[in-house]
Amino acid sequence: MMMANQLQLDITSSAQDFIRNQMRGQQAQFIRLGVKESGCNGFMYTLDFTRSPEDEDLLVEVSNDLSVLVSPDKAELVRGTCIELEIEGLNSNIVFKNPNAFSYCGCGESFSLGEDASSNNIESLGDIVSEAAS
Repeated sequence: MMMANQLQLDITSSAQDFIRNQMRGQQAQFIRLGVKESGCNGFMYTLDFTRSPEDEDLLVEVSNDLSVLVSPDKAELVRGTCIELEIEGLNSNIVFKNPNAFSYCGCGESFSLGEDASSNNIESLGDIVSEAAS
């Protein structure tokens, strides 16, 4: 495992609190942020809870009690991502703002990357977090 502060991940304090609560429920020590090929636009975020890192994982320390693991082959895809918590009524959703994404599909489940990146694009991962928490 290698420290990877150059990934420049940003997790808002409300998202950190939400993630810590989910981690306690999963008895996890880390979250693993990744990207997989999926959807109509190319890529989709993944968020997994895990108790231990893999040897090749990059470690991003967000705070003294929250660390994110990223596979080296996914590092460039998540670099600069901001993770936020959106609350609408009784629903809470983790959302990702990736400055490298330039388009999202109509349903918001997938995104594509390119040189004309815009930091205003958002992908909601409420369903992924809900599935991971159950």
